[in-house]
Amino acid sequence: MRVVAAMSGGVDSAVAAARAVDAGHDVTGIHLALSRNPASYRSGARGCCTIEDANDARRAADVIGIPFYVWDLSERFHADVVVDFMDTYAAGQTPNPCLRCNEKIKFAAVLDKALGLGFDAVATGHYAQLRTDPDGLIEMHRAVDAGKDQSYVLGVLDQEQLRHSLFPLGDTPKEQVRREAAERGLLVADKPDSHDICFVADGDNAGWLREKLGDAAPNHGGDIVDASTGEVLGQHQGTYAYTIGQRKGLRIGRPAADGKPRFVLDIEPVSGTVTVGPRALLTVDRITADRPRWCGAVPEALTGTVQLRAHGEEHRAQVQVVGDIVEIALLDPAQGIAPGQAAVIYDGTRVVGSATITGTDRSVALTGTAPDSAADSAQGAR
Repeated sequence: MRVVAAMSGGVDSAVAAARAVDAGHDVTGIHLALSRNPASYRSGARGCCTIEDANDARRAADVIGIPFYVWDLSERFHADVVVDFMDTYAAGQTPNPCLRCNEKIKFAAVLDKALGLGFDAVATGHYAQLRTDPDGLIEMHRAVDAGKDQSYVLGVLDQEQLRHSLFPLGDTPKEQVRREAAERGLLVADKPDSHDICFVADGDNAGWLREKLGDAAPNHGGDIVDASTGEVLGQHQGTYAYTIGQRKGLRIGRPAADGKPRFVLDIEPVSGTVTVGPRALLTVDRITADRPRWCGAVPEALTGTVQLRAHGEEHRAQVQVVGDIVEIALLDPAQGIAPGQAAVIYDGTRVVGSATITGTDRSVALTGTAPDSAADSAQGAR
């Protein structure tokens, strides 16, 4: 096959490209230019959008012996990932830009361009496994290395995208990938993994949003209110700086009446109110989600597991699908789940699909009170 290898400049994508060559494919390396001014994104080795990363990718392609090109997708990235990130936080929700980048850029824009140029597939350094079932459907499964598994951020891929995808590292532990990179003479063998959000230059999400949103921010301040008493505990400088479950940086001027730490329970951009409460009120066992993306057949009902964060634990769950609405009953309750996050659904190790969380709630069994109590209303309002 003719294969495009998406090379970020890190060790994983370099080894993935090399393995695609070993498998007999005709491989061309490409690096994605996601900003017209790379210095405005992250610098050094912490991200995947820097000049240093582009140079590392080019050197790796030279060692592997494959052609290498840079594809400018900066406008598409800004529109589909950066603006979505800003809008989602402005709406009082919590986005996952890496998941959106996979959906809109790496396996939509890149794959579409690759197919248009006559390539057959896109290979990446993601840790996930692909298998073909007896009916010919492509299944995506968790990686062998549980600590590096990235199936969560790939849960947005549909069957057509999976048919044109290669994940050469899914069957290999990360440390073995690093050893292999060194044996191949790849200089990125010991390069640190990227982390945080690539387009937030200093890792300060709140500061970045404050600067970029400017007058478009839904508010520039408001009350921090205790869910249990209704008391105003402090003031904030913009609801976009908060996410459900947050404890640090709450700007609480006085302690709550019970003396317990407070966590963000709800964010209301229109009123500018951030509602806080004790940790116990973060616990939810019901989730509503929309905008589902299915990796294969659409399920009507499923008892399986749900992952709610990129590096979070699995929760046993019962899933009901009605049209574009996904209702999830968590058999293992979760804490700090925010609208805007993705709920990725699994059947064993197989990824069934994902949906975007729109609301959470607490059952009577968890609260011991009717669900229209003040505390539950604050948590279940979104």
